Amino acid sequence: MAIDTSLLIEFAAATLLFFITRFFIRSLLPKSSRKVPPGPKGWPLVGALPLLGNMPHVALAKMAKRYGPVMFLKMGTNGMVVASTPGAARAFLKTLDINFSNRPPNAGATLLAYHAQDMVFADYGARWKLLRKLSNLHMLGGKALEDWSQVRAVELGHMLRAMLELSQRTEPVVVPEMLTFSMANMIGQVILSRRVFETKGSESNEFKDMVVELMTTAGYFNIGDFIPSIAWLDIQGIQHGMKHLHRKFDRLLTKMMEEHTASAHERKGNPDFLDVIMANQENSTGEKLTITNIKALLLNLFTAGTDTSSSVIEWSLAEMLKNPSILKRAHEEMDQVIGRSRRLVESDLPKLPYLQAICKESFRKHPSTPLNLPRVSTQACEVNGYYIPKNTRLSVNIWAIGRDPDVWESPEEFRPERFLSGRNAKIDPRGNDFELIPFGAGRRICAGTRMGIVLVEYILGTLVHSFDWKMPDGVEINMDEAFGLALQKAVSLSAMVTPRLHQSAYAV
Repeated sequence: MAIDTSLLIEFAAATLLFFITRFFIRSLLPKSSRKVPPGPKGWPLVGALPLLGNMPHVALAKMAKRYGPVMFLKMGTNGMVVASTPGAARAFLKTLDINFSNRPPNAGATLLAYHAQDMVFADYGARWKLLRKLSNLHMLGGKALEDWSQVRAVELGHMLRAMLELSQRTEPVVVPEMLTFSMANMIGQVILSRRVFETKGSESNEFKDMVVELMTTAGYFNIGDFIPSIAWLDIQGIQHGMKHLHRKFDRLLTKMMEEHTASAHERKGNPDFLDVIMANQENSTGEKLTITNIKALLLNLFTAGTDTSSSVIEWSLAEMLKNPSILKRAHEEMDQVIGRSRRLVESDLPKLPYLQAICKESFRKHPSTPLNLPRVSTQACEVNGYYIPKNTRLSVNIWAIGRDPDVWESPEEFRPERFLSGRNAKIDPRGNDFELIPFGAGRRICAGTRMGIVLVEYILGTLVHSFDWKMPDGVEINMDEAFGLALQKAVSLSAMVTPRLHQSAYAV
């Protein structure tokens, strides 16, 4: 009975706070200076939360058609502004970038990312800048990527041989499992000087499941984030799942770091990424990195580094299986440029414009992050003549921008050719062209943008060049989406492959 009473008190307090925020505080401001953007009315207390459904990016895109490119939604006791066109995204992520450079507090940052001690959720400041600088210098930047190109080649070779064995047994390739296994090992070689998974099996499959669960739960709209007074109730059960998942990841990361420390003598004079980070715990900036910071950073790199690129490659292959003429044209380009006597190498990529167009089209239609990670306004500001209050959350609907008919002709069609000529030929996904921002833009653009583009182009190109692809007999391609921080296929792609290169190419 005591629990029921306290529950009623919490709901009553939250309701009172909601009405005070909505009516009293707003009434104190001059009406001429506080016209917020249009948006749906929503429900009492919870606001627009119930309107988002299971596919928030789709629901918000539909709302934008009614309310416009900049919408304001009351979400519990919080306000959220949504940008749904390139112009609106540019206003927030370029013109007002510094005002929207922080993340709002949320359960994912607290319960998964070690209380926002990582690079993804940390406040914009000295520690975030240090983590980003070290990551760029030693793993994610241009020079660093060149330095570990051989690692990518070797691990991709392992994947090709595993796929060849499946083809010889006439067994299908489960694409996301194969990709996650390979990418985790690529990242493990750079961070820890070793493969994370020696053989593909239950351990690597569990890691894949953990990554998908993290990216899914971190993308949920958690009621407790928007109505803090009832967060303790964990109505959706999200927080309980996050705590359990965090413990599993923490055990894995702790084991990795302990084994890495024990083998330090083997890397004398040849430090890996973790060695560099550990050596920079005390640094010239005066910012101290704790073991928790380092664990949180590793969590970022292993999860985002595998899942986002993996999902784009899987969507690309699915689209080519659905549109065989695209696969045929890609094969023709590669046979002309590379031939069939050797594997694709990264230096081939600039000579493969159609492959690059396929990747851009996948970034457009199937962005790995459909809604950018939330940001929050440090100060009140104005956009398109509308007032945006302080502490308003910002969500940029990257998925909606990629399907905007005012920007893209026939946006629902998968047409790589759109990037081969005209104004679209110069569009680049690195955050400067707001028509195509799969990695976001501005100060908080994804730190792994360069790496993501390299991995998608190189791995997808190699898979397409090395094999013919077809669906198993009697199986149709399922193109349904599953919403999360990363946009997964609802049904994993499983396909039959047939080698198309000289046998010696698979032994490299």
